[in-house]
Amino acid sequence: MSAVLAALRIARRNAWRSRGRSALIMVMIGLPVLVITAMFTLIDTMNVTGQEGMVAELGAADARLMQTPAGTVLRQEPNGASWGPGGDGAAAPSLGTAEVMALLGPGTRLIPFSTGVLRLGTEQVDALETDLRDPLTRGTLTLREGRFPSAREVAVTPALGLRPGDLLQASAATPLTVVGVVEHPHRPSLRQVVGPDLPLAPFDQFSSPGEYGTGWLADTAKPVSWTDVPTLNKAGLYVTSRAMITNSPRTPARAFDVQYMVGIGAMIVMVALETVLLAGPAFAVGLRRRRRELAEIAAQGGSAGHLRTIVLADGLVLGGAATIVATALGIGIGVLGAHVVAHWGGQVGPPDVPWSQVLGVAALGLVTGLVAALVPAVQAARQDTVTVLAGRAPAVADRPGWPLVGAVLVLAGLGATVVARRQPGSVRVLASAVLILLGLVVATPWLVGYTGRPAARLRLPLRVSVRDAVRHRSRTASAVAAVMAVTATVVAMGIGTYSDYMDRRNAYTSARPTGMLAIWAGNIGDAAWTRLRAETARRLPGVPLAAGYQAKDARGRRYALRYTMRWNGTRTRRTAAIGDQALLRLLQGRHDPQAAAALASGKAVVFDAAALRDGKLALRAGSTSGPPRKLEVPAVLATPADKHQGGALLPRALVEQAGFSTAERQLYAMHRLPADSTLWRDLAKVNSRVTIAAEEGYRNVPDAGLWGWLVGALVLVVGGTLAATRLAAADMRSDRATMAAIGAPPGTLRMVVAGQALYISVLGALVGLVAGTVTGVALSRPMTTHGTGDPATIAIPWPFVIAVVVGLPILATVAALVTRSRLPLARRLL
Repeated sequence: MSAVLAALRIARRNAWRSRGRSALIMVMIGLPVLVITAMFTLIDTMNVTGQEGMVAELGAADARLMQTPAGTVLRQEPNGASWGPGGDGAAAPSLGTAEVMALLGPGTRLIPFSTGVLRLGTEQVDALETDLRDPLTRGTLTLREGRFPSAREVAVTPALGLRPGDLLQASAATPLTVVGVVEHPHRPSLRQVVGPDLPLAPFDQFSSPGEYGTGWLADTAKPVSWTDVPTLNKAGLYVTSRAMITNSPRTPARAFDVQYMVGIGAMIVMVALETVLLAGPAFAVGLRRRRRELAEIAAQGGSAGHLRTIVLADGLVLGGAATIVATALGIGIGVLGAHVVAHWGGQVGPPDVPWSQVLGVAALGLVTGLVAALVPAVQAARQDTVTVLAGRAPAVADRPGWPLVGAVLVLAGLGATVVARRQPGSVRVLASAVLILLGLVVATPWLVGYTGRPAARLRLPLRVSVRDAVRHRSRTASAVAAVMAVTATVVAMGIGTYSDYMDRRNAYTSARPTGMLAIWAGNIGDAAWTRLRAETARRLPGVPLAAGYQAKDARGRRYALRYTMRWNGTRTRRTAAIGDQALLRLLQGRHDPQAAAALASGKAVVFDAAALRDGKLALRAGSTSGPPRKLEVPAVLATPADKHQGGALLPRALVEQAGFSTAERQLYAMHRLPADSTLWRDLAKVNSRVTIAAEEGYRNVPDAGLWGWLVGALVLVVGGTLAATRLAAADMRSDRATMAAIGAPPGTLRMVVAGQALYISVLGALVGLVAGTVTGVALSRPMTTHGTGDPATIAIPWPFVIAVVVGLPILATVAALVTRSRLPLARRLL
């Protein structure tokens, strides 16, 4: 029998004998493999390709055509579609069935396949107008219950919660009878009503071509290929066909991207490093339990290489088993998770496993198991056989060169971070952080020994804990380094994320205060504006409305009065409003006597200090149909209602003195519209040129991202600390038995175990705080600078940092304190 085969048999037998430790190691190695495999599988399964979604899109038809809005210039290409309003404003004619059939050629059969929305009281749902009984629609929707609808009947998707026999009351229409429940093959959360004659309403929000509008399914005599698309696009038709999907040219492979590869490499190193640091203590404890067995093998002629092979076989067996189980579970969880997530929103296709990525992750897990067992294997090869067989503890020799190597790596990482901080992109900073973490990992055994020196001044439970941690330095150093790596990563990402949030929040600016509703119209007449204003007052009863004005020259051409200034280091252009005291009161949120007096005297009231020069405001009057003009008007500075609010207000008299006439065309109010408000639709019925804007303020919040990182740190720090603590408790059985024998109470024994958790988590958190702060500060520059001259924003989320550095060690210590650790009876020689 070969030495490798014998080592594998010994490793398998030892793994089965120590099932608890083996399971712990397998969880530590397999958990990252499971999570990453599940993520890759879930993403690929939820990504429905054109081939996979072709039946749901086309049914049995050869092509689907959708009419685009009038005036849209459409161009479809294999790599995407572009659309926009026509330059000359010419509208493509609205086509009927006969015109579309003529474009597709003789032998074409069309059936309606139009999409829009159905208004059900205050809500609206997607609606599809087609006859599901037609063979061309076979496969677009699957019948789950009842039958397909005919005239004045509908089928609904399960998300609507209706059953056959229920009535559906659409707005301004007779009730529709539900006769069937249908399901989309890839979108289980879709809320849709389907029928052959629905009272469709147009979708009144932005949508891309092919989503909503009048459409058809086509059965053609010849395939609709890419050569036919330009002609159909020119007619205002968005096209999807079998020939286009099956013959779409492949996307060219992405050129080699150095930054992308560096980022992937840094991520792989971080995942492998964290896994090795978590699993390493378990292998170290296993080695100490097997010292006598390995010494007996050495006494019978086993070489140092044989001992290394036996310990490495542990890593191969446990890592291989963990990888196989985790890969299988990850694929299953990814496939099942895709269907669960799709019920909340999104789409799901057939099970799809990216085998190249999954096998790469599996290989990483296997290598991680071997690397985690590498240090114990080297220690096993170097152990003194006589000392072990005599029952004496082997002496732990410090290696003075390792702290120096760690210091060199840390200094190299710091230098690389300084250089990377001034480069575009954050990948280089993350790669530099890997060097710093590797250096700290190498220096961690020295840190453990150095911080253990004051143990003599501690109380008995903590003194025993710290001395045991220093005595078993390899086990402790791995656990401390694991906590340090997690803390450094989380603190760095927290600082970077929060700095990016603060930069965006500081850069946010608006010319209106939060909560203000603005309504304006384009170039309309006085009578049309009067009707629009009256309808607005009727729809907003009891809401005070302040008037705004637009400027026109003598020939009736509209002008916008703008000025340019710098806000938070960014060049910003604002349009000055024209109004009176009522609008000034809304913009300031209060009555300001000095600003009101300045406005009444004919001066502009400005809320941007950077825009004023010697009491003057420089304006540029611009028009789409007239020559531009430059103005310089007297102005005063005032305080706005909101911190991030800017803008300026011009009195009508000042604008009219400059040679313009003014006409009321805007309305402002401090009023928040409800989510189901139909104000825009109601006013659009009066005049289609109306525009409504509600100032909501800066809406992005960092809490979700930051506390998501905290949850991840909670699992890894507390879980890793408890795992290392349980291993330490198993190692300290003889010491705790001795303490119990001389009368130590159970609380003291628990404090000894909890002291290990406290020491490991606090030391790792403090070192990780320093490393994470350096990386986070460096990371904030590429994340918050957007061009030359833009200063970096550095912001530290103190509650988050305190929760990570202080809260997690306390939580880990409390968890270790309340965890029951049974102390078996120990046999003692008298």
